[in-house]
Amino acid sequence: MPGPIGRKGEMPPQKAKDFKKTTKKLINNYLSKYKIALIIVFIFAIGGTIFTIVGPKILGNATTEIFEGLVRKLSGGNGIDFEKLAHISITLLVIYIVSAAFSFIQGFVMTGIAQKITYKLRNDICIKINNLPMKYYDKKTNGEVLSIITNDIDTLSMNLNQSITQIITAICTIIGILIMMLSISWEMTLISLVILPISGILVKTIVEKSQKYFQKQQEYLGHVNGQVEEIYGGLNIVKVFNAEERVTKEFEKANEELYRSGWKSQFLSGLMHPVMNFISNIGYVGVAVAGGYLALNGTITVGNIQSFIQYNRQFTQPINQIAQISSMLQSMIAAAERIFEFLEEDEEIDTSKLTIDINNLHGNIKFNKVKFGYEPEKTIINNFNANIKEGQKIAIVGPTGAGKTTIVKLLMRFYDVTEGEILLDNHNIKDFSRGSLRKNFGMVLQDTWLFGGTVKENIKYGKEDATDDEVINATKAAHVHHFIKTLPNGYNSVINEESTNISAGQKQLLTIARVILANPKVLILDEATSSIDTRTEIQIQSAMDNLMKGRTSFIIAHRLSTIKNADLILVMNHGDIVEQGTHEELLEKQGFYADLYNSQFEDCIDEAM
Repeated sequence: MPGPIGRKGEMPPQKAKDFKKTTKKLINNYLSKYKIALIIVFIFAIGGTIFTIVGPKILGNATTEIFEGLVRKLSGGNGIDFEKLAHISITLLVIYIVSAAFSFIQGFVMTGIAQKITYKLRNDICIKINNLPMKYYDKKTNGEVLSIITNDIDTLSMNLNQSITQIITAICTIIGILIMMLSISWEMTLISLVILPISGILVKTIVEKSQKYFQKQQEYLGHVNGQVEEIYGGLNIVKVFNAEERVTKEFEKANEELYRSGWKSQFLSGLMHPVMNFISNIGYVGVAVAGGYLALNGTITVGNIQSFIQYNRQFTQPINQIAQISSMLQSMIAAAERIFEFLEEDEEIDTSKLTIDINNLHGNIKFNKVKFGYEPEKTIINNFNANIKEGQKIAIVGPTGAGKTTIVKLLMRFYDVTEGEILLDNHNIKDFSRGSLRKNFGMVLQDTWLFGGTVKENIKYGKEDATDDEVINATKAAHVHHFIKTLPNGYNSVINEESTNISAGQKQLLTIARVILANPKVLILDEATSSIDTRTEIQIQSAMDNLMKGRTSFIIAHRLSTIKNADLILVMNHGDIVEQGTHEELLEKQGFYADLYNSQFEDCIDEAM
């Protein structure tokens, strides 16, 4: 029977692009490792189903014994044989206990299989996340990746646990009940089977009608959610421009469409069970009439009629269950397909060839005819050349989109150059493993990143074996020690999303302290003081000047006043170095840098006035 809708209000399942191929991968790569456990599940699922199916037939024998005993009693005979009835009842109780035990065992084993597969998949995804190149995340949102780890894994786990056992029990139940029904009366069985095509046609009609409304409902649900997120995200702007009435009307329009499609989809899907019950009741009437006729002719007993009605009621359940299972399988395989697509993404290639002691590196860096583009057909860094000596403080400046941050990403091997080479102490950085290369770098970005944990744990992120004295010295150098001491638990205070007592500037100071503690040979500061007030910035500049002595440092800055004391300033525009020199040398040239600096100076005067 068709049925992408299994229960009232249930959305149609997402379909896999290649159901057969994905199913084969799931079986070969994961399920095949649990063959013995799956055989146990299979055996116990069949055993539990068989015992359940036998139950109504034995119960029918008890009914027959009671009926015949009453007839004998009315005829002056011995009446009900309670000993025989007790024997039947005990047998029935044992059967149901064994059936429950079998179901418990197969459920326990199958749950273990599903959770072990889920555990492995989550581990595989976690490893994969760290091995994927940065360009993958340029094309995917955080939400998409997060959805794979959470929603898709949970969908696979839940449906895998349920679908396999339900498929086995549903098929066994259908076959078993059909055999039992035929053993009682082929005439009554024929009446029951005639009802199935009718219910199937009706269900198919309902599904086809409701599915388009479900799709429309999902579409407008996205519109409504998007409007709510957009409006409340910029509520102050909406109020400033007196747009409350306009956005309310737009929301009402989308909400009206959501209401209409939602009402129709829910109403039509809600017809499923009443229609099925109506058809089933018609079948019961036919079975009851036929059973009564056959009983009068002495063909079957009253107990057999009762057993058959029970079987007839149970017969439609596994059929409906199979419709639900098909929906579950579609969702499960679609989720598995997305997981496998993620796991099969191309990883970063390890090109390391050198076995160099990174502790002996000094920090001499050379960019030699470097070209790069995020897309092969679009080059944004053109013939970049620079020779940087150890211990120098290098500032990279230029307008937005000049390629400043891209240069740093190439240096850290977040991306590899398209042409040319970058040398670290005369060794091509491609010859280092990414891990060993990055141990030489410390980076402070414009956007702060602190994880949920204590202040001390965050600072020790780059050097977990640091002593408390080393941590305190690092925080003092970053001018954040005093602030930490004012927190309720000092260095053991927990940082999380609800830490409203920590400002953006203070978080930036903590990330700077983290880099100071790591003590790298090369420092990269990408707008590191952008979230810090002017007074704090002066303190940080002083601390950073001391920190950068003897270390190669790259500073990306828009505020040119912060890099006056740089040993070398590289001025970039459209992916090229257009000028280089000290602050004073570049001002004397009256070129591109001088124009940038003077424009910022004029802006500052305008703001002051």
